[in-house]
Amino acid sequence: MIRSIIKLMKSNYLFTLGCFICLCWILAAIFADFIAPYGPITQDLSIRLNSPSLEHLFGTDNFGRDIFSRVIYGGRYSLLAGCVTVLLAGTIGSIYGAIAGYLGGVVDDIMMRLSEMILSFPSLILAMCINAALGSSLFNTMFALVIVAWPTYARLMRSVVLTVKENEYVEAARALGASKWRVLITEIIPNSVGSVLIMATTDLGNQILMFSTLSFLGLGSAPPTPEWGMMVSDGVNYFNKFWVAGFPGLAILTMAVGSNFIGDGLRDLMDPKLRKEF
Repeated sequence: MIRSIIKLMKSNYLFTLGCFICLCWILAAIFADFIAPYGPITQDLSIRLNSPSLEHLFGTDNFGRDIFSRVIYGGRYSLLAGCVTVLLAGTIGSIYGAIAGYLGGVVDDIMMRLSEMILSFPSLILAMCINAALGSSLFNTMFALVIVAWPTYARLMRSVVLTVKENEYVEAARALGASKWRVLITEIIPNSVGSVLIMATTDLGNQILMFSTLSFLGLGSAPPTPEWGMMVSDGVNYFNKFWVAGFPGLAILTMAVGSNFIGDGLRDLMDPKLRKEF
């Protein structure tokens, strides 16, 4: 698998670029204490709204806080929210969809109607309603995103399981006396997670965008938390000061694009028609 990924990186430059972008942001978030030249909430009103310079690479905001430092620290919140949301939604949705697809019949109909009921609402509107009802906080925002995101994984996993459970190795496991749940856990789910993994990689950028959107609307972390969406929201009132909203927005854009590049590369790697090339 490692050799295949190395070959993919050599042949697919967008995948390599995506890995580089995401790795840079992850390392920056982890080592923010050593990279950021100032504290994320340190204020100095005497230098408020200063343009980018050698002293403040991304300029300062309306409270005189260093935007570069806040962007670096903000990665901790945005990346954490995106990763946790994808992990929880992917796990819950995959298990749910696998059970529905494997059992089939009335159980499948009832379970999938529930997921379709959630999907019938616009994702952003539903997340806003849940978050507003629970209150603005990092945990509540992630909870709202998980509620909105898991049905998509459930539908994907169900569709894959419906195909996988008809394979011969599944029938062989049943013939050897394996129980229904053992077949599901040891044979079907491990051979169905590839598609979910690709979707999760691509969805990471989407969840960061969703989280940033909720923060932009005032439904994320409370001020003065350095979070990318909230920083973009702060820049709306200073439209002629491009650096206030521009650099946090650029961080969101690059992370979303990078994760999509990785997802596209993994799709090529796991595609049976292209796998022989790697």
